Amino acid sequence: MDKYIEPNFNHCAVITIDTQNDFSLPGAIAEIKGTYEVLPLMERILETCRRSQIPIIHVIRLYKEDGSNVDICRKELIESGADIVSPGSTGADLVSSIKPLHAEQLNSQDLLNGKIQCIGDLEWAMYKPRWGAFYQTHLEEFLRENEIDTLIFIGCNFPNCPRTSIYQASERDFKVVMVEDAISGIYSKGIDEITNIGVKVYTTNRLLEELEHI
Repeated sequence: MDKYIEPNFNHCAVITIDTQNDFSLPGAIAEIKGTYEVLPLMERILETCRRSQIPIIHVIRLYKEDGSNVDICRKELIESGADIVSPGSTGADLVSSIKPLHAEQLNSQDLLNGKIQCIGDLEWAMYKPRWGAFYQTHLEEFLRENEIDTLIFIGCNFPNCPRTSIYQASERDFKVVMVEDAISGIYSKGIDEITNIGVKVYTTNRLLEELEHI
């Protein structure tokens, strides 16, 4: 056991990445294959965390219709009229099954302005302008203020936003857990690579067993 990377589940939070309708639902305009299939495991994790009063932060993308805030690799697509996670749209909303009961509606303007919005008890949403959850956001400050030192990552499309966010968390000395069967786009080489930087890779069942003991 390495004390510097061993998860501290008494001071942890769950980070969901980009689990929005436009990316997650079958047939959606920007569907990421495999995301819909991991939703049931995400739901199990989130329900356990809610019962155990573990903070949950839903990290999302929002693409303005004029493309002004969009990554350069997607800017032309949005400028040409593709309507993907546009502010205030149904497609930009979190998948309903991962929301807390009586969730507050997302306030796109506040999110775009950098606010971390409370949407339920110990549950928040925040916007990230690029791949990583820490880039030009207040996430690190929020986590430090809440004495969180361990992050559990689940959600959409490991090669892009989850992976970048995991590396950003690691370089800020957070202890990191990735739940391999509750994240889409996972592949064996990627698991090897993040394990090599000290990330703990759990299954949903193993994580839930750990959370039962806090």
